[in-house]
Amino acid sequence: MTCTRCDHHSCKKFGTYGKRKVQRWRCNSCHATFADPASPKPLGSHNTDPEVAAKALALMLEGMSVRAISRFTGLHKNTILSLMVTAAANARRVFDSKVRGVKANYVQCDEVWCFVGKKARHVRSDDPAELGDQWIFIALDEETKLIPCFEIGKRTKETTLAFLSDLQTRLAERRFQLTTDGFHFYERGVEDVFGGTVDFAQLVKLYGDYGQHGNERYSPGHITEVISKVRDGRPDPAHISTSHIERSNLSLRMHLRRFTRLTNAFSKKLDNLKAAVTLYFAWYNFCRVHQTLRITPAMEAGLADHVWTIEELLTQGGV
Repeated sequence: MTCTRCDHHSCKKFGTYGKRKVQRWRCNSCHATFADPASPKPLGSHNTDPEVAAKALALMLEGMSVRAISRFTGLHKNTILSLMVTAAANARRVFDSKVRGVKANYVQCDEVWCFVGKKARHVRSDDPAELGDQWIFIALDEETKLIPCFEIGKRTKETTLAFLSDLQTRLAERRFQLTTDGFHFYERGVEDVFGGTVDFAQLVKLYGDYGQHGNERYSPGHITEVISKVRDGRPDPAHISTSHIERSNLSLRMHLRRFTRLTNAFSKKLDNLKAAVTLYFAWYNFCRVHQTLRITPAMEAGLADHVWTIEELLTQGGV
């Protein structure tokens, strides 16, 4: 062992300290004492075994609740949430560095509803602003199934513009076709952000009511009419669709327990919601093999050359 003060090589053990029995050393030359240098941890400040951490996060990404993961792995629920936040920070760095210059021809956009703490009708005037309804704005490349960007916030003009601006920075500079639902802020937002450089259309679906049987109160109404509205350019009518992004929304609800309806697994903090969604989309792009593509969306889009593991996703984050 080399002394950290005088670089002398004649050191001897000098006991241990702490619950983890960290070894201390004493220099025979300058009599300084020091501990073993700490080895870098793959998950920041966490002491959890990387394999156990990866297993806990994998279970979370397969639809398990935090308490169920705690029972399965033996980790405390606060440890699992802390691991999720740290892993999401790594995943965000991977997402921001790798998902750039995406060459998309047909992009579909949609929003997924959820809530933090309580639903909008229960929010009081003195509650924090993060409580209540939250929306995840998602963009999907129809051909590669890649998620190039997403945004979490209220269903407002500001969130819509932030989402579209992020989408513009991640796509290659080429003309593409954009299809959204009938949300009214898209019409002006696309014009402000893209300035007529995209073929833009909106797909408006009109829903009818079910019968008064009581069993369909949580089911969406049946579609009575679908209206295609061309907003800019010359979009191909065959690709004016939101079917792919709506199917992707179903995968999101199946893979993240906090998006399951009629449960107590909803997000209690906005930061945890953002962490879970960020980790999911990075995992979806780089780790999850798409059933129809037989490879990951990132590989199909040319952003990766192999199927990433969860451990690789976490360690590539730069921690």
